[in-house]
Amino acid sequence: METLNKESILKKTHYGLNIYAHILRCYYPEQIVLSISGRTCAPTRNPFNSDKPTLFIEVKKNMAVHRDSENAIPAGDVFSYAELHYKQSGDKLLQILNVEMNLQISEKFTFYGKNPEGELPKSPSIERIGEASFSFFKAPVSNITPHSQTTLVQIFNAIKGNYYEERTSNLRAFADGKLARLYKAQHFDYCTFSGVFTTRNDKSLVKHSGLLCIDFDHLNSVETLFKSLLQDDYFDTQLLFRSPSGDGLKWIIQINPPLRDLGSFSHGEYFAAVANYIRQAYGVEVDKSGRDLSRACFLPHDPNAYINPLIAK
Repeated sequence: METLNKESILKKTHYGLNIYAHILRCYYPEQIVLSISGRTCAPTRNPFNSDKPTLFIEVKKNMAVHRDSENAIPAGDVFSYAELHYKQSGDKLLQILNVEMNLQISEKFTFYGKNPEGELPKSPSIERIGEASFSFFKAPVSNITPHSQTTLVQIFNAIKGNYYEERTSNLRAFADGKLARLYKAQHFDYCTFSGVFTTRNDKSLVKHSGLLCIDFDHLNSVETLFKSLLQDDYFDTQLLFRSPSGDGLKWIIQINPPLRDLGSFSHGEYFAAVANYIRQAYGVEVDKSGRDLSRACFLPHDPNAYINPLIAK
């Protein structure tokens, strides 16, 4: 298995030039951001110097480096430039680059935060994820008081069974999108996959579940993405089902629970990195509401829902 380090990243990014291009495209998406001749790039706009064309990039000793002609930022290498954009450094920065640029270095995608002794905590086990609990709420969505705590297996059984069949069929019969949304809000139970809450509010989190729900809406081919996600190179699918409308997916994956006091990734950072990975790997945008820790996920009927067999046994 290839080790994630600066050298492995440079090998897959043309000495780091692709990283500069990736970052600059975040600021100038409709423009040619780098014009390369050999190992030297023409002056380009610098988002850290009021968009002035003062950024000079070249490759020296097998690493892309930069300088600003007005010294608006310190001269440095590609990783120091990436630090300016991502506001991260060290292993955390390398992990972000690995995911955002779909480099696929290392066997599986995991975020780790260091504890005070500097050791890396273990990723949650399949057994732990299977037992992880989160809050379940009865309709309507305006009800923010949890009904109970539940697990992935319990949600899978409810979705796959016939309990939600009638209301899902009713929802999909609406031709008017506004009426459909109102019906869903009034009649669909929901859960907060990422944790247990006293009320549905980010500040009322009792315990993070180690799960992240990614929501795909209005897909061109639901079944194509469904099959692709099950074969994803980085993430093991824990639960996957069609959305109440039928034209989207709900993808539940495993992450390290955010431990803010230990300096690890926040829930929002996890979501942003995964969303960028999906954009790179599948060319699909995800619903940005997944960034919210207490995000409500409506529960439909899906007889073909998938659950990881290791936690369903």
